[in-house]
Amino acid sequence: MILSVCALLANIGCSTQAEEKKEEEVSYLVTSPLQRDTTATKDYVCQVRSIQHIEVRALEKGYLQKIFVDEGQYVKQAQLMFQIMPVVYNAELQKSEAEANYVGIEYQNTKRLADSNIVSKNELALAKAKFDKANAEVALAKTHLQFTQIRAPFSGIMDHFQVRLGSLVDEGDLLTTLSDNSKMWVYFNVPEAEYLDFKTHHNDNMKRVNLVMANNELFGHPGVVETIEADFNNETGNIAFRATFPNPKGLLRHGETGNVRMTVPLKNALIIPQKATFEVLDKKYVYVVDKDNVIRSREINIAAEMPHIFVVQSGLRKDDKILLEGLRQVKENEKIHYKFEKPEAVIAHLELYAE
Repeated sequence: MILSVCALLANIGCSTQAEEKKEEEVSYLVTSPLQRDTTATKDYVCQVRSIQHIEVRALEKGYLQKIFVDEGQYVKQAQLMFQIMPVVYNAELQKSEAEANYVGIEYQNTKRLADSNIVSKNELALAKAKFDKANAEVALAKTHLQFTQIRAPFSGIMDHFQVRLGSLVDEGDLLTTLSDNSKMWVYFNVPEAEYLDFKTHHNDNMKRVNLVMANNELFGHPGVVETIEADFNNETGNIAFRATFPNPKGLLRHGETGNVRMTVPLKNALIIPQKATFEVLDKKYVYVVDKDNVIRSREINIAAEMPHIFVVQSGLRKDDKILLEGLRQVKENEKIHYKFEKPEAVIAHLELYAE
């Protein structure tokens, strides 16, 4: 019996030692950040504006007699949109024409007398001035009459009416708005550091941007950054960019919002797999393995995020060793055994290839 008990204790001791040895021999996969030049896509909140968007206002006072268009209608340049009652302006034109005819007759009579040296040249010049003034009054009356017809200054889409048929409108009253949506101007704000990167390293590829619409779908036509405003906003530290997008199907409308997606160059960027990170209170961390093979958590800042990888802004150096797998199986300040895998091989096995 004593021998049996001793054998049992010996077996238990051997099993315990074997389990401890097995635990000690667990090896974790470790890698380092990959440093290389790459590009990242960044989204900027934007506002979509028509290339031409104006207010259509009354040029003369009067009753709105006719409306020839409808809300939301596409109108062509010079198409008649509104008619203000022209009765008063017709009367003014007839009065001006009659006055011009009367003064014209006086001028012809004075001219014949001047040719016969009956009247002086000064009287002829005075008659000519009166005749010219009368003609100018006729031209002004015709202009006022033309202003009772409001035509489209360019082709575009009508907005809703601010007045209704029969309304009394005053000079300058808003009737509607008109938008030319053949091309769209998209404005977005860029931080100072990214503006400097753009100006320093920009090329034709960087000037091409895409638009993510409010439904998270990509607009079918790329745009081009054409203009950067002159001054920075001192309150936000941003500067406004303007990209032009073609809009052949008229999908985009004035006042829409979305996100401009721009490709940004990153020089000597530190790239790590996303699976090597964990999050605590909205902050990103990695486990760094020190020279004694002890792991310690370290906070990192992310410069850009792409599928399966992060570009690290700060918190890591290129020669740091970070835990790649088994993050939930280890504890802070734990000593581990690891197998190192080159960062090039790690990135190559991810679904995304970072150029």
